Amino acid sequence: MTGRVYGIGLGPGDPELMTVKAHRLLTGARHVAFFRKAGRKGQARTLADGLIPEGATEHPMEYPVTTEIPLTDPRYNEVLSAFYTDCVARLAALTEAGDDVVVLCEGDPFFYGSFMHLYTRLPEGSVEVVPAVTGMSAAWTATGQPVTWGDDVMSVLMGTLDEATLTRHMKAADALVVMKIGRNLPKIRSALDAAGRLAAAWYVEYAAMPGQTVQKLSDVPEDHKAPYFSIVIVHGQGRRP
Repeated sequence: MTGRVYGIGLGPGDPELMTVKAHRLLTGARHVAFFRKAGRKGQARTLADGLIPEGATEHPMEYPVTTEIPLTDPRYNEVLSAFYTDCVARLAALTEAGDDVVVLCEGDPFFYGSFMHLYTRLPEGSVEVVPAVTGMSAAWTATGQPVTWGDDVMSVLMGTLDEATLTRHMKAADALVVMKIGRNLPKIRSALDAAGRLAAAWYVEYAAMPGQTVQKLSDVPEDHKAPYFSIVIVHGQGRRP
């Protein structure tokens, strides 16, 4: 019999926000795989501290590049494609030997996560995805306000988009979530201002994690360096009783 690959969502950071199913699979795992930058422990692995069984074998999958090559460079996709193919081969070797493998995923595996690149390469029927609370859910909850009301339309935008595209979507949607902040924060701020939404924008760092901070984006210093785990939220103000 062959084993299965389980892509389990760990949620936004607080271990108590992990699903019961993800917790059961993780605490019973014999093989645990996770992505990380070279030389780093990895955020997903950090979230799983204290939950991986003693004696389980860990399989770190280290990204060959992160920001060293521009996204627009054809080499970026070539290098990452080869990396994901190699990761799948490593996982397949374990499942073909009859073992199950749990792959740790920050947030939800199917929401802008690296696991989806494994999922599309794994044989059909050999993999199961366990959904989870997303980081953006934790971020808007941290603001203490509902993100959508009634018929509000919400857009999830990547800060890596060009400013004109960001502005267009920011004008069109009622509620906004902007992810992949990092070095894109000045561009995001400028797009929100052009869309007339800057005054309503909230900035959240490390939602549902130690060190969580919540503040109006307009109060964030212009030279602030946003960490990877940061999100901008603009709440919808739609229909309500």
